[in-house]
Amino acid sequence: MKKMFMVSVAVAGLAVVGAQLQAQDQEERVRHIAPRAPVVPDSQVTSQPIPRLPDGKIDLTGPWFDGGSNGNIERDGGLKPGELPLLPWARELMAKRQPKDEPYTACLPMGVPRVNPYPWKFAMTYTSKGLSHIYQLHETGDAGAHRVIYMDGRKHPDGLIPSWWGHSIGRWEGDTLVIDTVGYNDKFWFDSRGTPHTEQLHTVERWTRINYGRMTHEFTIEDPGALSRPVTLKFTASLVRPNLKVGDDLLEFICLEDNQYGAAAQIEGIGSGK
Repeated sequence: MKKMFMVSVAVAGLAVVGAQLQAQDQEERVRHIAPRAPVVPDSQVTSQPIPRLPDGKIDLTGPWFDGGSNGNIERDGGLKPGELPLLPWARELMAKRQPKDEPYTACLPMGVPRVNPYPWKFAMTYTSKGLSHIYQLHETGDAGAHRVIYMDGRKHPDGLIPSWWGHSIGRWEGDTLVIDTVGYNDKFWFDSRGTPHTEQLHTVERWTRINYGRMTHEFTIEDPGALSRPVTLKFTASLVRPNLKVGDDLLEFICLEDNQYGAAAQIEGIGSGK
């Protein structure tokens, strides 16, 4: 009996270890879902002049890679660890969030400023009166991630229903595109660590193409519900190298809510209702 008991304990111990390793493997799989992209190398970022559109505005089209947070908004945005002024409740919530609960692995939108990890671009729509809309596109079909920036001079409407992308209005300040957004919901994460925000979130983005191969993104966050004060982060986007298949245009990537994207990656509980 004693030998049988010892064998049973050993088997149970192996099962626990196996389960722990499987959970760790799944967690790592979630943390490393971000691919890279072939970008213009540092040696060639000034090899060509900054292109301009027919109306004389700087061409911000792209496609680009990076320019926002993914793994860690503090690190990616140039802040020191703990420097993001989160209120106590927000820090507690972030500490409780697990990688397997990342909304994007359930094919929900990434939100801002998570313009990476996939290549993306600005697409512009003109009418007889000039530029009317700018669309920020991730890979074609990516979780409905076709963000609209209104460029026709309109204001934010009253009574906005909170949404994943909020309501964005844009304007030019010289060669810098300024995007002002309100009306966000509180569902998306700022990064894969689970950094939260509230529906009081107000963001201002300043996109400036500094040379042929790089574009800076100055991102100001104001959220009195989650932050003790406004904070500004700084990111850099890199131009995807031309003359490559991925650089000719955005490829198709289909990820819709509950389409088992997480289940296909063997992430239990994602997209399966468990």
